[in-house]
Amino acid sequence: QLQLVESGGGLVQPGGSLRLSCTASGFTVAASAMAWFRQVPGKEREEVSCISWSGSDTKYADSVKGRFTISRDNAKNTVYLQMNSLKPEDTAVYYCAASAFAVCFMGRETYYKHWGQGTQVTVSS
Repeated sequence: QLQLVESGGGLVQPGGSLRLSCTASGFTVAASAMAWFRQVPGKEREEVSCISWSGSDTKYADSVKGRFTISRDNAKNTVYLQMNSLKPEDTAVYYCAASAFAVCFMGRETYYKHWGQGTQVTVSS
């Protein structure tokens, strides 16, 4: 069974940090670009960051630049999202996704063929 499983979400105070992980099972993501998206109820899903298959290229939404860092470990079939200086507006369900392509195309949600179930991130005091 092809699965992407996210973990690491939770409740954190403003200014705090969280590290999300996404591990693939049943297939390898080593040749795929990977991305993190987030969604708030009633709003469109937003692409937060993507990383190319090798990790040499990364892209970020303006809203998270300088605060979030995406990385990957192909040997572990895992992608990470380090989130620092968290703000209440970062509260959302975060999803990882595997692309049909090896390189990043920010804003091309249809390019992503496999999705995780999501993990809740809540930033609140």
